Amino acid sequence: MRIPLPLVSALLLTATLASAAEALLPNEAELRAMTARFAPVTVKVDTTALPANEKLALAKMVEAAKFMDTLFMRQVAAGNGTVLNRLLEDETPLGLARWKYYRINRGPWSRLDENRPFVPFVGPKPPGANFYPADATREEIEKWINSLPTDEKAAATGFYTIIRRNPAGGFMTVPYSVEYQPELIEAARLLNEAAAATTQSTLRNFLEKRARAFLTNDYYDSDMAWMELDATIEPTIGPYETYEDEWFNYKAAFEAFICLNDAAETAKLARFGAELQGLEDRLPIDPKFRRAKLGGLSPIRVVNVVFASGDGNRGVQTAAFNLPNDERVVAAKGSKRVMLKNYQEAKFAHVLAPISRHALAAKDQPLVAFDPFFTHILMHELMHGLGPQEITVAGRATTVRLELKELNSTLEEAKADISGLWALQQLMDKGVLDKTQERAMYVTFLASTFRTLRFGLSSSHAKGMALQVNWLADRGGFTVGADGRFGVDFAQIKQGVESLTTEIMTIQATGDYARGKALLERLVVIRPPVKTMLDRLNDVPVDIAPRFATEL
Repeated sequence: MRIPLPLVSALLLTATLASAAEALLPNEAELRAMTARFAPVTVKVDTTALPANEKLALAKMVEAAKFMDTLFMRQVAAGNGTVLNRLLEDETPLGLARWKYYRINRGPWSRLDENRPFVPFVGPKPPGANFYPADATREEIEKWINSLPTDEKAAATGFYTIIRRNPAGGFMTVPYSVEYQPELIEAARLLNEAAAATTQSTLRNFLEKRARAFLTNDYYDSDMAWMELDATIEPTIGPYETYEDEWFNYKAAFEAFICLNDAAETAKLARFGAELQGLEDRLPIDPKFRRAKLGGLSPIRVVNVVFASGDGNRGVQTAAFNLPNDERVVAAKGSKRVMLKNYQEAKFAHVLAPISRHALAAKDQPLVAFDPFFTHILMHELMHGLGPQEITVAGRATTVRLELKELNSTLEEAKADISGLWALQQLMDKGVLDKTQERAMYVTFLASTFRTLRFGLSSSHAKGMALQVNWLADRGGFTVGADGRFGVDFAQIKQGVESLTTEIMTIQATGDYARGKALLERLVVIRPPVKTMLDRLNDVPVDIAPRFATEL
């Protein structure tokens, strides 16, 4: 058969473009180097103290948690599973290198490199993930949402629905319980089996209610039960964080952390809970923006991770979290802070300590220690629950999340960081914490800024940290020596910390999208001295890659 000349030309052009696209992707050696940025860490927790029935319950929870991986990868992008299947079929050294890096990222985009693709023919990472129709624009979705009656608008902007095309070509909401029904039915079955195995009443209550939520799409009761959970096993499983939705921060991604409670370490931190209302009452913002009464429970848990999945195990690993995100639960019960101690110890040893030897002046390096690192992470999570949450804008009852949209995650992470420093200073001044640790607190935080910036400016945490570093540098709190190493000016740092706390919380309290956008556009950049230091850290791991090895 003869092939027409125009078709031959088109085929040659297609082949040329494909070859050029392939050449722009990282090769095998580059992928190995990219993967090596994550230090392999074996995660193994001692379960010998658990009775046989609780070990069975734990094993069932881990099995349920594995479904969160499947669901999360579906949420990251349409066709993500097809990409994985193609990689599994490619047994070449390059194919295996791509598959290993895919496992870390839970997709074909490198989260540390501003989501650049490392697999052929996937295109850019969709900012709306797979929560919205692939052929829709953000403007179309926003216009449709704003046209809806109040109840329908609440569903469209809610955590637990996706937006799809209806038969007429318009938009409609689809509950998670419908979209992800097969996997959620299996996960619910396993949680019910875990509930039947445990003899711990608050654990059984949460598991049963979370299983029901997977099927009904109503997560309120199970979130309330999670707040009351007090057991040897601490499971967090379901749709929670909204980072993947870069359009609006509306939609929650599936994740799981199945952990064992460290009762002794948890007891040590109980005193912090008693200080929260006092900190709220002293926040450096207009008093009308403070909350007269915080939610009642606000528990703190120190745990060791047995297994993590989904949004809880992709790219950079979580060191702690503050949940739930449902503003109704936060108003009624507060929020729970969960500290992942074994993860934090690994991050400190493999990442933060080596960074400090490169980035800090020699005289400051001995001040970097695990305790201030751990305590600031705790205060970061505590401060997520303080400050503006439910607000009023132009007479409208609304929330910070809904008003600030895609800016919300970055501003909230920056708020938690910077106000966490402010709060620790308050507790030191009050005598609750040892004030001799003041310098160690600021110096350890400075070292940790480079840890976070290395996550890449596609990360809300890194963008929030860039904002903080540049604000504090502009106010003299952070300095750069002639050798390029960084230091803290202790005469200036406190004022810089307080002024940024005021700025961010005021933007949140007023729901001022324009002011927040202008702040981020001005300060979410990597300036030359910071870039030079980041380049010096190339041989230091960026984060850990957990390998779960607990005997179940």
